[in-house]
Amino acid sequence: MGLIHIDLFTTLDGVAQAPGGPEEDPEGGFEFGGWQAPLFDDVVGEQVETGMVGMDALLLGRRTYDIFASYWPHQDNGIAQLFNRIPKYVASRQSLNLEWDGSSQIGPDVVASLRELRNKHENIHVIGSLDFVQTLFAERLFDRLNLWVYPILLGRGKKVFAGGVGPTSLQLIEPVVASPKGAVMQRYALVDGTPGVGDMTEIG
Repeated sequence: MGLIHIDLFTTLDGVAQAPGGPEEDPEGGFEFGGWQAPLFDDVVGEQVETGMVGMDALLLGRRTYDIFASYWPHQDNGIAQLFNRIPKYVASRQSLNLEWDGSSQIGPDVVASLRELRNKHENIHVIGSLDFVQTLFAERLFDRLNLWVYPILLGRGKKVFAGGVGPTSLQLIEPVVASPKGAVMQRYALVDGTPGVGDMTEIG
């Protein structure tokens, strides 16, 4: 069965809204669209490309799909070639007209749809798609969580865990690496069970 990877760029206080550009998602009057650009460097770029090795499907929310579909078909670098080649699946409650080659909409039953996708693909990546990601977190419908945490605080904006999550245990599966501009990459795997508890007074 394939793996579902969630890839997110976030500030230190958990804001993941519109990292890529001013017009990406101005909802709520968000004025910091494109906050990632001044802090992006070659190390982060290499980490992103390495993380895409083996990717054989994209799973996106509607807003992120629209942004990708307007940009990547017109590019000719390695990432564009990958995105344009592999199947793209879109999660939305609305009926969509999907013009990007290889795109299709998943059914309204998210759990059943993801089970089907896992049977078809080895590595499905969810990039951005913050609203859709809240569903994946709440229902534990993911296998890997890849976070790039940037050394800024924005205070307001859509948060990574805005929708709340059930108690969930994760395992760090790679050494934490900081880029020259201070972005810290953290890769986690979902593990069985819920967080344990104990008594710190009994330690030491």
